[in-house]
Amino acid sequence: MRVVVIANPAAGPAWRRRHTGELARRVQAIFDRRGVQGDLSFTTGPGHATSLARQAIADGADLVVAWGGDGTINEVAAPLVGSRSALGIVPVGSGNGLARELGIPRRPEAALAVALDGVDRTIDMGELNGRLFCNCAGVGFDAHVAEVFAASAARVRGFASYAATTIRELGAYQPGLYRIETDEGEEPPLRAMLITVANTRQWGNGALIAPNAVMDDDRLDVVVIPPRGPAAFIANLWRLFAGSLASLEGVVNRQVRCATITASPPAPVHVDGEPLGRLSTIRIEVKRAALRVRAPARA
Repeated sequence: MRVVVIANPAAGPAWRRRHTGELARRVQAIFDRRGVQGDLSFTTGPGHATSLARQAIADGADLVVAWGGDGTINEVAAPLVGSRSALGIVPVGSGNGLARELGIPRRPEAALAVALDGVDRTIDMGELNGRLFCNCAGVGFDAHVAEVFAASAARVRGFASYAATTIRELGAYQPGLYRIETDEGEEPPLRAMLITVANTRQWGNGALIAPNAVMDDDRLDVVVIPPRGPAAFIANLWRLFAGSLASLEGVVNRQVRCATITASPPAPVHVDGEPLGRLSTIRIEVKRAALRVRAPARA
């Protein structure tokens, strides 16, 4: 088995990062113990993981491992669609939504062991205006928070920082007006705090934004959260972690194969936590059975 590990040395909170030299030694030691022919490359900036993944495919890699957060996983996964290479995941980011859904361990050595010894699972992917995503895409407040967080992430990363950014931005954010046209027709315009397009159940960190989503059902879950004041928003955050968000008044959940969202004014958008700027027309579509990902063997 030919293995390529693509690592983002800037992923995750500063206290958990490893010097590249130390990380290289740890990975090589695992390869040596298992008799694996493997290579390790480090990313140097946005988009570099995609280039490295394309090169790994061209070089005949059987397994390409993304060592990083959801953004790094997204960059590595996209070129693997339609290839013979499987995706492995070592989750060291802030949310790690896809890894949590797959049951991949948080400890890097254990996660790499799953990548080397686990089973291949074929999952759907989503596409937003031509950009693929593994876990979820968002329109509105969560994308705004991702945008603000990305701008400040060079200073502080991690869940606590993300939560603080969310609370700080609640009071200033203005919900937009949206029209949603699904494969079943156009729905009446509505005002929303955010719209999440989910391939899996959670944003990350156990926050279940779409509790009924399944990553291999040929559907995307579109979840619409109505406007809420800061106090009401914070008071209902527990529902995210309890999986009871759907019981909140005004929340809409639709399962679709494709949809078009029209935003007025243009709204912030993200895919797998990576900001795409502000868009007025957002086209989403499920890509059925698009990606092979290495996961723990099911009991």
